[in-house]
Amino acid sequence: MTTIETLRERSDGSRVARRQSLFGVGRALCHHGELLQGVFVVDGRLRRGLLTLPCDLYHADVRAKLVPGTEDVVKPAWRVRALRAARMTLDLIDLAHCGVRLEIESTVPVAHGFGSSTSDVSGAIRAVAAAAGTRLAPHEVASLAIGAEVASDGIWNGHPVLFAHREGVIIEEFAAHLPELEVVGFSTPHEQGPVHTLSLPPARYTPWEIESFRVLRGLMRRGLARRDPIEIGSVATASARLNQRHLPVTGFDALEGLVARVGAVGLQVAHSGDVAGVLFDRGDTDLSERVGEARRELVALGVETAWQFRIGGPHQENRHAAATSLDHVR
Repeated sequence: MTTIETLRERSDGSRVARRQSLFGVGRALCHHGELLQGVFVVDGRLRRGLLTLPCDLYHADVRAKLVPGTEDVVKPAWRVRALRAARMTLDLIDLAHCGVRLEIESTVPVAHGFGSSTSDVSGAIRAVAAAAGTRLAPHEVASLAIGAEVASDGIWNGHPVLFAHREGVIIEEFAAHLPELEVVGFSTPHEQGPVHTLSLPPARYTPWEIESFRVLRGLMRRGLARRDPIEIGSVATASARLNQRHLPVTGFDALEGLVARVGAVGLQVAHSGDVAGVLFDRGDTDLSERVGEARRELVALGVETAWQFRIGGPHQENRHAAATSLDHVR
C-alpha cells in the first residue's frame, strides 16, 4: 500500500511506525507592490484587480511533512495563514484526514508591501502539493490563497496577470513577460503611519478613476506586447498617482520630479504598503549613471535606505513558483 493510500485510509495514526513520511518543499519569492491596481469592468461588472511587480530580493521556504491524523502545526506558530492554506490544500486534494507539519523560513520583511503573507501561503500550498506528489493548476493556487488570506497577490504565477486579488480570479492573462527593468527600491512614509493591508478599507473610486483604469489596462497590454519599458513605466506612474487619493505617499510630487530628472521610465508604489521603486530600462546605455544619480537624489530627499534588483525577461518567468517533492524517508 502506498504512503498516500495509507494516509487517506488511516485517520487515527495507528500505523505511524510502518509507513513512510512524505515531505515536500515550496519556495515563493516576494513582490514589490504593484505596477497597476484599481477596478476594471469585466463582463459588465466592476472587479478590483492588480498587476504585481515581482521581486527576488526575499523569499519564503516552506517544508511540509504529511502525517496521520488531523492535527496541523506550523513553526513559527504565528504564521497561521500559511497553516490555513496547507489545511485547505489537503482538503482539496482528498487528504482531509491527514495532518501537516509546516516549517517556514522567510526573509521577507513583514508589513511593508513585500507580500510576506502571500509568500508564506504560496509556499505552503506548493509544499503540501509537492509532498502529496500532485500539481495544482494556477486557478487552484489562486483560490486557495484567497481563502487563506482574504486578499492575495499574484506572485504564484510565472508571468504577468491582472488578478482579482479579493476573488481569486484572473481578469486578464497577458501574453508577454515583463520587459527587463532595473528597480531602485526604497521605503515611503505614509501620512497614517505603518500600513497593514487587511485593515485598509477598499478604495472607493470615482467614475473618472474607473475610466482611467480602463485606459491604463489597455496601455499595459500594449506595453507588454511591445516589451516597452517606457510605456510600462508610464502606466505604473499613473497608477501610483491615482492611488494618492486613497493612500497618499508623502513627497510624491518630489519623487515624480526625480523620475523625470534622472531619466527613469517610471515610479511604482505598493498600493497597500510602504515600498516604492524608481524604474529604469535595463537596455539604457547610461543605466549606471542614471541609477547612481537616482540614489543620490533619494538621499537628498531623506531616504535612508535603498535597494536594487532587476526583473523581466523570459529567464525569470517561472521563478516565483517552485515546489519539490523530496524522497520518502522512514
